[in-house]
Amino acid sequence: MKTAGWRSALIYGSVIALCQPLAACGSADAPVASTKDRGGAAKAAPIPANAPLIIAFGDSLYAGYQLGPKEGLAPQLQAALAADGVAARVQNAGVSGDTTAAGRQRLAYVLDHAKAKPALVLLGLGGNDMLRGIDAAQTRANLDAMLAELKKRGIPVVLTGMVAAPNMGPDYARKFNPIYPELAAKYDTSLYPFILDNVVGKPELMLGDHIHPNAEGVKIVVAGLAPLVESALPDAK
Repeated sequence: MKTAGWRSALIYGSVIALCQPLAACGSADAPVASTKDRGGAAKAAPIPANAPLIIAFGDSLYAGYQLGPKEGLAPQLQAALAADGVAARVQNAGVSGDTTAAGRQRLAYVLDHAKAKPALVLLGLGGNDMLRGIDAAQTRANLDAMLAELKKRGIPVVLTGMVAAPNMGPDYARKFNPIYPELAAKYDTSLYPFILDNVVGKPELMLGDHIHPNAEGVKIVVAGLAPLVESALPDAK
């Protein structure tokens, strides 16, 4: 992870204990104004019905906690891709409060009931495991199983990582933090090391709970994530 990412992680540790119960938000079928359009007035072109499907499968950081229907990760990512000339539908499959165990249980259902075979899955779970102090070995095993399922189905993945808050202690961090880079290497998967890099600890980019990004914070996440998604998306351009 970049040095800036570790600085963000340390700040994250100072506020993570304030985390409150989470609530799910909606999906991202309609495009929104480009994240690159700081004026915010441009109207995005319609996404073709046969455009590749990207499933954003995660927890509250994916679900759009306390954000409007066009402000979460899925709609903002869809708009950013469109602004780059990449037409894709980004489906919000985030469920607030999900652990890796819960995600593992529902992954096959989401994939089996998708409107089309996903061209790419964004996988972002583990933060709630860390908050609850769940054994890192369980987190690793659940993520490993999900990545194995996606590989079996021939679906490329972008894995978005999490880091252990310092208040979890060095022993927990030594077990938890290597999970994402090691699994990304095992499955030859694209990795965004820390989903809240350059966002957490900046009040202007966070909700009042100091844990979840606001709409502007999501823009920062998407700005870092979109190029990785574009490079991982088969035949994106």
